[in-house]
Amino acid sequence: MADSTTTLRGPVLAVDIGATFIKFCPVDEDGHLLGDVTRLYTPFPCWPSTLIDVVSRVINESGLSRAGVGFPGDMADGRVIEPGNLSRAGGITTPIDPAIERAWVGVDVQAQLRSRCGARVRVVNDATLAAFGYAEGEGRELVLTLGTGLGISLVVNGEWRKIRDVGAAMYHDVGTYDEVFGEPSRAADVATWRRRLGDAIGEFVQEFDAELVHVGGGNARHVRARDLADVGCRVVFNDNDGTLRGAARLLATS
Repeated sequence: MADSTTTLRGPVLAVDIGATFIKFCPVDEDGHLLGDVTRLYTPFPCWPSTLIDVVSRVINESGLSRAGVGFPGDMADGRVIEPGNLSRAGGITTPIDPAIERAWVGVDVQAQLRSRCGARVRVVNDATLAAFGYAEGEGRELVLTLGTGLGISLVVNGEWRKIRDVGAAMYHDVGTYDEVFGEPSRAADVATWRRRLGDAIGEFVQEFDAELVHVGGGNARHVRARDLADVGCRVVFNDNDGTLRGAARLLATS
């Protein structure tokens, strides 16, 4: 693994692993995208070895010496605690496969990528990577990413804080947060999706004492300002590239 002082500057490869696509793009030290975003379909069934093969190839073929990777599940120090939607055998519309889920738990994705790539790699939850891209750096900022599922992260005065991962948790008695606020639910009934989203964000604002909410991800474009008018704090709508932009700041903190 490249780890000399010469690797601490220059472009970073940003990799955003989702339950539908793996997106990647080089970014400069300020997080600006240096080219077009490339998308590959996430392979299913998504066993650890399958995904690590794909991502390590992407990193190696980039020729870059640093990579920041967002993973769509709960993580600690680059190791998987819960794999989220990647444990669904055929993608988001299929059930969780217990064997795939068990195979993921405890996998040190960061260590495996570092061992296979000629790059300095950091791997965090995808909402955490988005927080590095969206956060303004003052007060208590809650970052939500809306896409195939739902991601959430908290930044306090510019510093990321570990909070519970909500994707696999139950939203009231309706379903998991990923199921209720993911793309299939939005496509099926956008009015209900918007109403429930406003209620859920209001609950998150109270739980985490948030002063600002960032809404990003591919499905942020389907949310209207009036849907979140009563959440209890200021809301900022972001584009879909914040997760990629966060890679440079992530590497700068390591």
